[in-house]
Amino acid sequence: MAVALLGIKETAPGERRVALTPETARKLGALGITVWYEAGAGLAAGFTDAAYDDAGARVFDEGRWAEIDILLCVQAPPVAMLEQLKPAASVVGLLTPASDPALAALASDDRLQLFPLQQLPRTTRAQAMDVLSSQAGMAGYKAALIAAERAPRFFPMLTTAAGTVRPAKVLVIGAGVAGLQAIATARRLGAQVEGFDVRPETREQIQSLGARFLDLGVSAAGEGGYARALTDEERAEQQRRLADHLRSVDVVICTAAVPGRPAPTIVTAAMVEGMATGSVIVDLAAESGGNCALTQPGQCIEHQGVTIDGPLGLASRGATQASEMYARNLLNFVALFVREGQLGFDWEDELLAKTRWQQ
Repeated sequence: MAVALLGIKETAPGERRVALTPETARKLGALGITVWYEAGAGLAAGFTDAAYDDAGARVFDEGRWAEIDILLCVQAPPVAMLEQLKPAASVVGLLTPASDPALAALASDDRLQLFPLQQLPRTTRAQAMDVLSSQAGMAGYKAALIAAERAPRFFPMLTTAAGTVRPAKVLVIGAGVAGLQAIATARRLGAQVEGFDVRPETREQIQSLGARFLDLGVSAAGEGGYARALTDEERAEQQRRLADHLRSVDVVICTAAVPGRPAPTIVTAAMVEGMATGSVIVDLAAESGGNCALTQPGQCIEHQGVTIDGPLGLASRGATQASEMYARNLLNFVALFVREGQLGFDWEDELLAKTRWQQ
């Protein structure tokens, strides 16, 4: 029998993305897969049931759970739902079994194969499957737009009858995919933009976007393109120089993250209190605690005249194109273990072996 795959309707509050689009449903069908979708799965992202039907997918009914070989999701569905899948079925998505014991238990006894795509090795071959990068791009774009909306000033320089308005000074902390997209977007809006990252190799990337690299005299290049944790001495020197610089900045967009750990605190309460009244901080790292000590995830607050926004689910705010990119990532990953409608797991392939959850 052909491999059966299901794209589900997300249940997490505020999640508008979908893991299966009509485009990828058609392409998965071309791999010999029988593609199912939950009714209404793509509506929040702008994809109608009729579009899935036209792509050759079939609407799912509750009596078919035990037939499903592959389940695609954005965030993990309830464990009770996953328990209905056939033994050894594969679940692919942004799963968090490390922090969800009930989910991890389903994999520990080989009841299910979990593929948390956050664990995907970040190699050249894996770029087409890199969900972190594709979703971070949308998040960085949205963060810059939020910053422009929150700021009580224009981003671009304007010459008016009332005089010349200087451009806003924007500092983006962290030059990963999200940070670089935030830099590019703020530049397009006309702001005077700086980028800061403790990895020295990002200088050229920041400058290539027309921004200035802010050098605070601290380097923390780590493995796999990520930053390592700073020593106490390095952190103190970074904070001293950054505090001085923030006094002249209008907007700060924070995007720095360390995989598997809480986001590093870079902007302290004292730094915020030294910023000019009317300044804005948008903390994209709020998802993992925040780069600003005063960030309250999911809330926008004001502290001594400085607005601090800690938005959550930024990629979901661009649900249509975020879903298109995410679904293509999953299509490319599924193609690793489905050939001509048949399952075939090559555990010598590091992309499969290292992505599969194992305690």
